[in-house]
Amino acid sequence: MMPALDPKDLAALPMPKVLQARAAAHPAALAMREKVRGVWRRTSWGDYCATVRCFAIGLYDLGFRPGDRLAVAGENSPQWIFADLAAQWLGGACLGIYPTNPWPELSYILAHSRAKFVVAGDQEQTDKIIEASRQGEGLPDLLKTITVDMKGMRTYDRADLLSFDEVLARGREAEVMLGATVDALLEALDPDAVALIVYTSGTTGMPKGAMLSHRNMLSSAAAVVGTMGLSAATYSVVCYLPLCHVAERSFSTCMQLLSGSVVNFAESIDTIVVNLREIAPKGFLGVPRIWEKMQQSILFRLRDTTPLQRRVYERAMALGRPIAERAMAAGGRRATWRDRVLFRLLWLVCFRSLQRFLGLDRVRACYCGGASVSPEVLLFFRTLGIPLYQIYGMTESAGVSHLQQPGFTRAACAGRAIAGLEQRVAPDGELLIRGPTIFKGYLFDAEATARALDDGWLHTGDIVEIEPNGEIRIADRKKDIIITSGGKNITPSLIENALKDSLYIREAILLGDGRHFLSALIQIEYDTVGKWAQDRNLPYTTYKNLAERPEVFALIQAEVAAVNARFARVENIRKFVILEKQLDHDDGELTATMKVRRRAIEQRFQQEIGRIYGSAA
Repeated sequence: MMPALDPKDLAALPMPKVLQARAAAHPAALAMREKVRGVWRRTSWGDYCATVRCFAIGLYDLGFRPGDRLAVAGENSPQWIFADLAAQWLGGACLGIYPTNPWPELSYILAHSRAKFVVAGDQEQTDKIIEASRQGEGLPDLLKTITVDMKGMRTYDRADLLSFDEVLARGREAEVMLGATVDALLEALDPDAVALIVYTSGTTGMPKGAMLSHRNMLSSAAAVVGTMGLSAATYSVVCYLPLCHVAERSFSTCMQLLSGSVVNFAESIDTIVVNLREIAPKGFLGVPRIWEKMQQSILFRLRDTTPLQRRVYERAMALGRPIAERAMAAGGRRATWRDRVLFRLLWLVCFRSLQRFLGLDRVRACYCGGASVSPEVLLFFRTLGIPLYQIYGMTESAGVSHLQQPGFTRAACAGRAIAGLEQRVAPDGELLIRGPTIFKGYLFDAEATARALDDGWLHTGDIVEIEPNGEIRIADRKKDIIITSGGKNITPSLIENALKDSLYIREAILLGDGRHFLSALIQIEYDTVGKWAQDRNLPYTTYKNLAERPEVFALIQAEVAAVNARFARVENIRKFVILEKQLDHDDGELTATMKVRRRAIEQRFQQEIGRIYGSAA
């Protein structure tokens, strides 16, 4: 019988102490799985803890001390988490760098954080670190680069470069001499010490390093674990969103530690659909773009089915949608026995196979967070019988601050405040929150910290309304509200999300602040528009070539007209331009988490905006 560990008690400990408790309670139980060359490799809780401790000893032997910072630049892997918890074990903090970050951003983060060590995933990341160390003032604080996969690096200068395995070997050799010292550091570790630093991918300016303590992270995770009843029996997750992001750290590290569940590492974000079918997890976190792509994958699949199968799907969705709407209004449970019986029939005939196609046929709960999402997307998955809950939170609130849950699933809302969190709405409608999850400030930036925190209250920057049932309804980012020249306040995300409900629109950026009408910059969905063009024998060679076709403009014009019909005239899009390039993180148009950098785009596409409004700027 597996010893019971209370998540509430564990949440009062530092994260490596929780790992230690898990390993002591059930050392042979499965903790992680990673697919390597087609084979799933298993890691037990005992091996998990032993590897973290061994790496911590190796780091200490190399000179890592309490208060130091370690960076990780690479794709998700067990080594990412081992390094993270090893730095925390020693009283230090870990920060992540997106593997897609170009070397100037990597250089800025490493220099700003004064990281002493960096763990690189492979040769590509190591090369960026080497390049950064050679430019300008270099990286004077960096002592060692530790690379997980040394392939292609045989001829590199090894003076300041080690492999991950070499650090583990060093830890094993130094265990007798340094093991007790390293264990004493863990025993002395304060739960309120900074555990990780998350560099926000902010939509303006250089990223800021939000400092989060063990208590911040585990308080937020414990609230979700307790509310949703997560345990080793009811929760397993796929780790695929970047671990640099606070949401993946919360779901794949903190919630796993508290619940004793299994983390499965996807091969990559591109293989997530295939990996989901293999793993069939009991829990799944997705940002809006992931859920939109999954919805599109079903609609794509339908095009290759028989007319009878398409009619069955269309009829099932038509019958299932009102059932889902009533269930959401009733708090997530189907309101009547008729709804329950009819849904069961629809599940047998249609929805069961669609759930299996997505790999979500075993889920107890799915979550959507990270950005605003269209209510239509949420309703689509609810119609299929997939229990999808909207969550809300910020890096500065340690991930989840608001959570939908059974009994609280109102459409277009993002749930109630988690246990222990206070909230209030400022006179201008901005949401303010306070509690044990609120971060400790921005690294080396007292001015930005003072702007974000007021007497412990975090200014979220989001305009909200609080519903009678306690859920919040988010209008938009405070800084993104558009005020037309006629004085009308427009919430851009509502209209943008409505546009992105279209199969043919990837991104939409609403314009009109200080102008006399609304317009939009639109990026088409290359795959779906390409398939549409092929079906009509319209030749094209590149994204630009496709976007310039008059037939595609007419297609998007019809989609825009359909959205305009859903809104008041003053909220209608009068003109739009189809972008001739796809928005890209490397060009500074998107954040690493694929959020639109609105101000950067308005500067980058001044010529297109000039065509709309009849001026050069």
